[in-house]
Amino acid sequence: MNESTQFFAEHGYYVAQQVFTPDEVAALRRHYMQLWADKTPSGDPLVQASYREDRADPLLQYPRLLQMHRWDDASLAYLLDARLRDLLTAMMGQEPYAVQTMMYYKPAGARGQALHQDQFYLKVQPGTCCAAWTALDDCDEENGCIQVVDGSHTWDMLCTVPADTTQSFTDVMVPLPEGVSPTPILMKAGDVLFFNGSVVHGSFPNTSADRFRRSLIAHYIVGDAQKVGEYYHPVLRMDGSEVELGVSEGADRCGVWVDQQGAPVIEMLEIQRLQREHE
Repeated sequence: MNESTQFFAEHGYYVAQQVFTPDEVAALRRHYMQLWADKTPSGDPLVQASYREDRADPLLQYPRLLQMHRWDDASLAYLLDARLRDLLTAMMGQEPYAVQTMMYYKPAGARGQALHQDQFYLKVQPGTCCAAWTALDDCDEENGCIQVVDGSHTWDMLCTVPADTTQSFTDVMVPLPEGVSPTPILMKAGDVLFFNGSVVHGSFPNTSADRFRRSLIAHYIVGDAQKVGEYYHPVLRMDGSEVELGVSEGADRCGVWVDQQGAPVIEMLEIQRLQREHE
């Protein structure tokens, strides 16, 4: 087991440094800034971007793009990049399937994203997903770097609670037990952060005066998965060919933190029961 595989297995995430060269990163920045300039529709219902530059919210001026690989060759090449494939195969134990691309611009003044788990959305059965989060700018706390909860890859899916939408562009989050806090992940442009689908993660707001925090993200699922959420179809092998998988339904259970002999543990509850209790 090499360093990356061991660290990923123990912590749930791993930063591979300088996977992409400075020239490649510069080309990707130019490409996605051109897509923004061309006003390519994002189709993202969470952001509902109009591209009106008079909008007060910076995220509406630079809305994220989703599933670009379905219509953009550069995004497809990134998703299926052999370097990402090899690193993912080592950490996941087998060659994965590819299901998603995302581009986040995150200009100065943009809100961050509340803590969440990707598996909550992808609904992989059996197994889980893995993200490859590539920094296109140097990332730190000031310009809104990502943060992860070390070791949370061993946690079950947590029930969500309302998030502070003055700080997060998403409106739900997962709570952390007392004494647990996320770790900021400082990255250089060209670094790639890999993290397991159960890892609790989010990002800081961009409080810088004039810096972007652009990131290019791909999601993959385990190579023996049988189902994934409908939004992530068609599913691709790493050679670009399609593979037929089933459509997974939503989970019927999620976890809440409870105290057990002075230690926090996750108690799994039926989601329908929780919904009834909150009606």
